[in-house]
Amino acid sequence: MDVGLAHLDRPFDYLVPAELDEVAVPGTRVKVRFAGQLVDGWLLSRADDSGHTGRLAYLEKVVSPEPVLAPEIAGLARAVADRYAGNLADVLRLAVPPRHARVEKEPRDDQPAPTAVAEEAVVDPRGWGDYPTGPALLRALTDGRAPRAVWSALPGEDWAARYADAVAATVAGGRGAVVVVPDARDLDRLDAALTAVLGEGRHVSLTAALGPARRYRAFLAARRGQVPVVIGTRAAMFAPVDRLGLVAIWDDGDDLHSEPRAPYPHARDVLLTRAQLAEAGALVGGYARSAEAQLLLETGWAREVVADRATVRARIPAIAPTGDDPQLARDPGAATARLPSLAWTAARDALRQDLPVLVQVPRRGYLPSISCADCRTPARCAHCAGPLALPSAGGTPACRWCARVAAAYACPQCGGRRLRAAVTGARRTAEEMGRAFPGVPVRTSGREEVLTDVPGGAALVVATPGAEPVAEGGYGAVLLLDSWALLTRADLRAGEEALRRWLAAAALARPAPAGRVVVVADGALAPVQALLRWDAAWFAGRELAERRELGFPPAVRMASVTGPAEAVADLLTAARLPEDAEVLGPVPAEEGRERMLVRVPRARAAALAEALHSAAGARAARKAADPVRLQVDPLSLF
Repeated sequence: MDVGLAHLDRPFDYLVPAELDEVAVPGTRVKVRFAGQLVDGWLLSRADDSGHTGRLAYLEKVVSPEPVLAPEIAGLARAVADRYAGNLADVLRLAVPPRHARVEKEPRDDQPAPTAVAEEAVVDPRGWGDYPTGPALLRALTDGRAPRAVWSALPGEDWAARYADAVAATVAGGRGAVVVVPDARDLDRLDAALTAVLGEGRHVSLTAALGPARRYRAFLAARRGQVPVVIGTRAAMFAPVDRLGLVAIWDDGDDLHSEPRAPYPHARDVLLTRAQLAEAGALVGGYARSAEAQLLLETGWAREVVADRATVRARIPAIAPTGDDPQLARDPGAATARLPSLAWTAARDALRQDLPVLVQVPRRGYLPSISCADCRTPARCAHCAGPLALPSAGGTPACRWCARVAAAYACPQCGGRRLRAAVTGARRTAEEMGRAFPGVPVRTSGREEVLTDVPGGAALVVATPGAEPVAEGGYGAVLLLDSWALLTRADLRAGEEALRRWLAAAALARPAPAGRVVVVADGALAPVQALLRWDAAWFAGRELAERRELGFPPAVRMASVTGPAEAVADLLTAARLPEDAEVLGPVPAEEGRERMLVRVPRARAAALAEALHSAAGARAARKAADPVRLQVDPLSLF
């Protein structure tokens, strides 16, 4: 039943009236009477008798005869709910989109999806030729086996084409595939690549941005077996596909893969669980490598697909930091300059060669943080103490939290009224770069407008991370500014995330010597070292070893319990935690609430999830008023 209460997270038995016998099939939406109310539910299975000794009620209604909940997805949803200490009803809301009656009544094409690619769409293994084990991966997929791979893509790699090759090999073997990417730009690239390999009508795209009708139409096409392949953003991780042979995810470290609704599943974990349950292949790829992907390799669950070092050196651009000793000797101001001479020279040389220059800036906006120009005290809102920001050169300071305007701002420390930039955003950077290189076109790509691609001529492209457009032929220079904003984040994954964003931008540059990358950071830092050598595997191994030593995910299983202090303490007291569980905290959380962490070895993960879910159910049965949020292995712990 779709009630979302932990103590009711179990199947209930109902009788099927004779008039509903034909349409009441497993997987259909139904309505039942529960506690005097008519509630939504799912028909999970039919049986001749019930173990229930009491009186059974009848189904009230079959909402639709369409069996939209596939048995595989029902089992997967249960496994995901157990993994994340959540409720089955919450997972099913993520797995099956809302019903659209008009779409269900549209004329159906009941022809099953072809079980092999067209003759003219032969899978060419040469695209994976730069990776010694790449062709073997395609052969295994074509032969119907279940290879599991972690792929480190080379700079400049057409990753969408490589994923299309893997999907085509799977379809050639008579099976289907599910591929999940972070955002709509990546989805468009993959969609074009799959259309080129498989042809029109062989796959559907599934994303929440499609709208109710189009999303439900794509979902039904997959559920009815009309297409063998489903691609999409995290909305596609539960997509039903017949004879599943491959699950794949691109850039699994991107936080867009994490579902913000309870029980907060991550697309990578959902897909790997599907691969385990369905005995399907799995492909985890990216320019960077997450600690979770490294754990798959170290435990032997997956195998590594990488290029040899000679190939890597031939494909990477020339990468240099600005904070090492030789650079500081030549340019002492590089330690404090936002655009050191090395970065300025790299941009100038690329523009002279009629090549575009990419400038990555971590913060969007104009001046997202300002301070007093006299005493450098951060400018805060007088009403809510939120940070003040400047929207434009001639704009008025306003609070980023409550949006109140601070036209008459005066520093509470020294009384000064002049303001200076504390953090520079993408739009202000575009202004500065335009003044530094007069006459050169300046384009911006960020939240307001994200560019997909840009021409190959001389131009400055200022982009926030994740919004970098692809340049025709590659960029002549890539400047990675304000590295401190990424590296100093209060986040367990700060270094990993910084390297992921840097590699994604640097991968758009031309190979050396035509392409140069300048990172404004100290070259001795581990993420910078990994960037210089283009060695994401080394950094992921180092990161995993440190987390194992410190006891952080993914080396251990950890859950956060957030809520009012009394409610958090009550839940953890009632929970029958494993004997080796370690409770950390409490620490302050958002809106005056508290957070406590529970840490156990990975072998005790199931016991931890069950204990927390049972305790949450007991609180719900007592009708506890204070809400508590459970989140297992949260992406950010601080």
